[in-house]
Amino acid sequence: MQRFCSTLDRSSSIGAGRPGGLSRLALTDADREMRDVFVAWCREAALEVRVDRVGNIFARREGREPTSAPVLLGSHLDTQANGGRFDGVVGVLGALEVVRRLADLGHTTKRPIEIVSWTNEEGARFSPPMTASGCYAGAYTVDWVHDRRAEDGARFGDELARIGYCGDAPVGGTPDAYLELHIEQGPILSAEGTALGIVSHAYASHGFQVAFTGETAHTGPWPMERRRNALVAAARLMVAVDEIGWDHAGTGGKATAARVSAWPNKAGTLSEWAEVVCDVRHECAVTAGVMAERTRRAIGEAAARSGCDATIVDSWSWGGRIFSDELAELGRLTARRLGYSWRDIPSQAGHDAYFLSRVCPTAMIFTPCRDGVTHNSEELAEPGDLEPGLNLLLHVAAARADR
Repeated sequence: MQRFCSTLDRSSSIGAGRPGGLSRLALTDADREMRDVFVAWCREAALEVRVDRVGNIFARREGREPTSAPVLLGSHLDTQANGGRFDGVVGVLGALEVVRRLADLGHTTKRPIEIVSWTNEEGARFSPPMTASGCYAGAYTVDWVHDRRAEDGARFGDELARIGYCGDAPVGGTPDAYLELHIEQGPILSAEGTALGIVSHAYASHGFQVAFTGETAHTGPWPMERRRNALVAAARLMVAVDEIGWDHAGTGGKATAARVSAWPNKAGTLSEWAEVVCDVRHECAVTAGVMAERTRRAIGEAAARSGCDATIVDSWSWGGRIFSDELAELGRLTARRLGYSWRDIPSQAGHDAYFLSRVCPTAMIFTPCRDGVTHNSEELAEPGDLEPGLNLLLHVAAARADR
C-alpha cells in the first residue's frame, strides 16, 4: 500500500483547492500537470501510452495474446471545483497499482490490460459530464465534444490542444471488459463498516441544460407586466426541480438544480439570458421518467410565468440495469474468498462506467469514504478503506484477463 499511497499523495499536490482538497478542472494547467505525471508513471512501468482525439489516455500492458481484446481498468483524474483527493483518482491510480503488482509477481495475463484515464468526467468545466467516455461509446461525435464551451468561452478542442493532449488515436474500441474502482460517494458502506460494495445497478438519471431568453430592461422604471427576466425564469425552474426531489425523497429520489448562469447578471438590469443545469434520479426507472416529465413541464411553466422563451440545449439519460451480472458475481465470489465483508449496492452518481456498459461487460467496485462526503475538500478515504477494493480489483482483473 505504501507505493499506492505515495502516488495518491503526489496527485493530491497537483491542483490544490481548499485545504485538504483539489480543484483540478478538466483541461486546465493543473490537469495537464497531472496528466504528465501519470504518463511518466505509466512509462516507468513499461506501459505503451496512447492518447485519443478527445484526450483519453490509455496505458497498455501487453498480454500473452496481444491480439485479444484488452481488459480496461480506470476512471478519471479531473475533479470538481471544491473536489476531493479520491473521487476518480483512486480508480486510475488503483489501476496503475494493479499493473505494478502484476509486474512484481512476474505474471503476464493472457489478455492485455489497459489503464484508462477519461477526460472531463466531472463536467465541472465543460458540460455534460462523462463527455469523453460518452464519445468512446459512440454517444457523441468528436466534433461535438471539441465544440463544448466553458463558462468563460473556452472551447474544449482548443483547450485540449493547448495542454498538449489532443491525441491522434481514434476514439472508441471493443474491449473485453471494463472495471472501475471508486469510492462510494455515499454513506452506506461507511455507516455499516462494510469493506466493499459490488455495484449491482445504477439509479436512472435524466439531466437537462436549459436556456431562458428574455430581454434587458432597467429595474426601476420598467413595469412589472412588461418584464421578461430570464434570471427569474431560471429561479422558478430551480425551485420547481427542488420540489420534485422532495416529493420523491421518501423513496430515495433526488432532484438537483446544480448550476445557474445569467447575462448580464448586473444590479439595476434585468437579465436577458439565463441557463440552468439540473437533473433528477431514482432507483426505479419508471419513477425517474415521471420526475423527468415533471421537469420538462416545469421548464415550460417557468418560461411562461416569466414571459421568456425556453430551450432545452442538451439532455442526457443513463443508469438502470447496465452492469454485468457475470462480473458482479465474480466480484462477490472473490471478495468472499479474500475474506472481505461486502454487499450489493446501487450507484447513485454518474460514472464513466455507465457509457462503457454500452460497448462491453462492465463492473464497478465501491470502497467506503468517511460519512459518504464527496465533491468536497473534506472527502476522505483511509488506506485501510482502500486496500480491500484495490486487492479485489487486482484479483478480478487478473481472472478476467486470463480467461
